Amino acid sequence: MNLLQYPELLDRLASSYALGTLRGGARRRFEALAREQAPVRAAALIWQSRLASLNELQPQAQPSSAVWTRIDNLVQGEKQSAAQLAVRAQAVAAEPAGLTGWLRSLTVWRTATAAGAFATITAVSVGIGMREELGGEIARLQTQLQSAPQIEYVAVLADDKSAASMLVTFDPKAKKLTLQRVGGYQEADDRSLQLWALPPSGGPKSLGVLGSDKLLRLTAGENDVREVPTLAISLEPKGGVPSEIGPTGPVLFKGALIQKML
Repeated sequence: MNLLQYPELLDRLASSYALGTLRGGARRRFEALAREQAPVRAAALIWQSRLASLNELQPQAQPSSAVWTRIDNLVQGEKQSAAQLAVRAQAVAAEPAGLTGWLRSLTVWRTATAAGAFATITAVSVGIGMREELGGEIARLQTQLQSAPQIEYVAVLADDKSAASMLVTFDPKAKKLTLQRVGGYQEADDRSLQLWALPPSGGPKSLGVLGSDKLLRLTAGENDVREVPTLAISLEPKGGVPSEIGPTGPVLFKGALIQKML
């Protein structure tokens, strides 16, 4: 199947792959397609970057004391139920030998019923509290998703051996270019990587100088990347070179800039 003809299916598979819910043979087939087709690889990297951004947005929080109280109530309820069953069992064992079988069964049945009722009440109380807390967590996640980057452009920049080295995404709403190093290349301390837009006409235009971090962000307007078919990264002296000069060092990575239609 050519996934490029089914963008919605590709998006679902890429999200499942990033979440880890795509398993077995389906995951292996998707990985094989990603190695062969850059758009499939880009879709997976976009979802991985999107989930990573959610982790950055998620603030650290300690569970409320009510959570631990409900857990403790559940544990104590189970202990009390077990203790009651043990007491009843001892009482049954100590009953006179002439006690009829049906009366002994009735005693055991009543004990089990009482223990079951107590456990049910405890579980319902805990369940209601956890459901309320889950609703609050869902609301927080929805807010985070709304504030997550709105990626509309993507490029996978590769070296001359077609090995992916940099994932580039652009959020026109926030005017942010995000670059994620996905290869092992690291420039020397006295050199810098510089990102260039290669428009269909005219010379290259610098979009910024990259730092050494794995995740980099540059400010850019949509006019800087709209209708730009290709992005490139060159190796330049420390701090980069002026845009009007153009690349002075070797072009290490290059790739097509695609407007995301998924």
